[in-house]
Amino acid sequence: MSTLAEVLRPRFARGPAGTVVPARIGVRVYDVLLVLAGSALIALSAQVAVPLPFSPVPVTGQTFAVLLVGAALGATRGTAAVLAYLAEGAAGFPVFAGGLAGPAVLLGPTGGYLFGFLPAAWICGALAERGWDRRFLTTLASMALGDLAIFAVGIPWLARFVGAENAITFGLAPFVAGNLAKVVLAAGALPLAWAGVRRIRGR
Repeated sequence: MSTLAEVLRPRFARGPAGTVVPARIGVRVYDVLLVLAGSALIALSAQVAVPLPFSPVPVTGQTFAVLLVGAALGATRGTAAVLAYLAEGAAGFPVFAGGLAGPAVLLGPTGGYLFGFLPAAWICGALAERGWDRRFLTTLASMALGDLAIFAVGIPWLARFVGAENAITFGLAPFVAGNLAKVVLAAGALPLAWAGVRRIRGR
């Protein structure tokens, strides 16, 4: 099944393999634009950050953006968008939470959550390619799995800095309610987008 990015692919970016060179270039240009747009959305969402005085991990809008980007772009492009985002931050662009940048952020306490975005985007993208993003309950399930992937990487990483006994207290408990809200919002947004596409296309 197709993702939203495929369904909305513009005419200049269509054409099966073996078509004329300009058509193939259009396909590649569209894919690159999607990856860059996805990384930009994640970067913008990172600036919506609320520091917590008791935890090195801030509350941000990144989870919402990563799950949406993965589902809308698909597994390959969604993961590539996250990779582009991490590369931009490592290169010194102020795209991490609070406008931070540099390799030290990736190696610091929040690095595990940032790297956890990779499997999260891939999971949501892979499930969207199987049609999970077209109904609220299946979208909710895919978003929840993606969110769990972030914590599965982030919490053990954080434990290296705060100790295993504090990792749940500092790295999970403060974020459960907020992440649940973000997952529900993302799960509602995608089926609505599909409904809009079907309405526009008269299906």
